[in-house]
Amino acid sequence: MATYYEERYSYHPEDFKQYGTERIRSEFLVSNIFDPGNVRMVYSLAERYIVGGALPVNKSLPLETIDPLKSEYFCERREVGIMNVGGAGKVLVDGVEYGLDYKDALYVGRGSKEVLFVSNDAKKPARFYFNSAPAHKEYPAKHVTLAQANVLHMGSAEASNKRDINQLMINTVVDTCQLQMGMTELKPGSVWNTMPAHTHSRRNEVYFYFEVPDDQAVCHFMGQPEETRHIWLKNEEAVISPSWSIHSAAGTSNYIFIWGMAGENLDYTDMDIVQPTQLK
Repeated sequence: MATYYEERYSYHPEDFKQYGTERIRSEFLVSNIFDPGNVRMVYSLAERYIVGGALPVNKSLPLETIDPLKSEYFCERREVGIMNVGGAGKVLVDGVEYGLDYKDALYVGRGSKEVLFVSNDAKKPARFYFNSAPAHKEYPAKHVTLAQANVLHMGSAEASNKRDINQLMINTVVDTCQLQMGMTELKPGSVWNTMPAHTHSRRNEVYFYFEVPDDQAVCHFMGQPEETRHIWLKNEEAVISPSWSIHSAAGTSNYIFIWGMAGENLDYTDMDIVQPTQLK
């Protein structure tokens, strides 16, 4: 068992305009999230946000601190949101066990000293996707099932964006410092997410795409509204979206994505809408 991590820096929109395909992918794409028997993560200096995955098989995996945090344990100054996108499993937080089925979520508050990831069946291991942000206050751990989510029914079949937005970790469901997470599921025949597009200069966001068929892909759009770029993603890949960037996508089939964000406020509706006719 090992913990692997890499660091990413913050990005200026004027610099971003000069990036080519390889540079965009190296800076914003997060791949190889799930590595059997290991924990992997990317530490971004944008909101000091961490994106990671744990895939326990025969043994439990601890969420260990990494050197950039300069902390005794991972949650010493951090909160974590965890979502299971694999087989049944459990997360132990300071000895308290939380069972997580497929699409279940768990909030872990600041000050939690030990976090362990466990799969119930090594042949069908859990796949724990997690996001983390700095926290200024302690809040208790809370398990949130998909049935407990606040659900928004959005879009239409005519616009190819009929979708359910499952708000699993927002301030009306669970107390957090700045971390928010949820899951958007597109209906068959729909391919567009987050359209009209938007930015929110008060928050950084990360999208994690899954349930993308092996022979299909998702084209994620980013950049400032007046000068956009795109990046193609495969199943179980994520993309970092800076606060000045739009974040919207269209797939070659329907798919599911987990959104996670952190920043200055917890108002989910705090966004600056950009209509399709305004995009360039």
